[in-house]
Amino acid sequence: MSLDGFVAGPDQSMDDPLGKGGKDIHEWHLRIDEPGYEAGIPARDELLRPMGAYVMGRNMFGPIRGEWDSEWRGWWGDEPPYHAPVFVLTSYPRDSIELDGGTTFHFVTEGFAAALARAKDAAGDMDVDIAGGASVARQALAAGAVDDLYLDITPMVLGDGERMFDGLAGLRLTPVEVTPSPHATHVHYRIDRPAVRD
Repeated sequence: MSLDGFVAGPDQSMDDPLGKGGKDIHEWHLRIDEPGYEAGIPARDELLRPMGAYVMGRNMFGPIRGEWDSEWRGWWGDEPPYHAPVFVLTSYPRDSIELDGGTTFHFVTEGFAAALARAKDAAGDMDVDIAGGASVARQALAAGAVDDLYLDITPMVLGDGERMFDGLAGLRLTPVEVTPSPHATHVHYRIDRPAVRD
């Protein structure tokens, strides 16, 4: 996220999947193979460690609004990096999409609690990751469904977009580990007290 709390820029589109300026927030792990970005590798590996299941929002799955475009299968190509069931929150029903490498996207119209319950069931003894975006992360934090929060804070001010912590007054966290790198500061927090809903 940016220093001012945005995890994506405004105006998500096919050309700007992370919104205007949003890609700059994520360069620390998107450009990991380039000289100068190697310091982010441990945090990138933590970000991509195996999980039992994921929950994400429709905006993270793609830029399409309204009824689904049946051809759209996500940003990641035929083998997404999840390798586990992914439960996508949406207002529009859609059949599940099974892709290579063990990733199946399931579309949940009954809200965050239903998506989380399905993800926990699918994960078994493994962890469930709240993959994002901002709206789903806020819902998870407000529901008290997060034990550990990992933030990768880039040294830039975005000014607009999808903010992470709006409406989460009272949320208390304890820093567990802070790891600096040239392009982001990686902070692992433990949740002490959930937010008080407005």
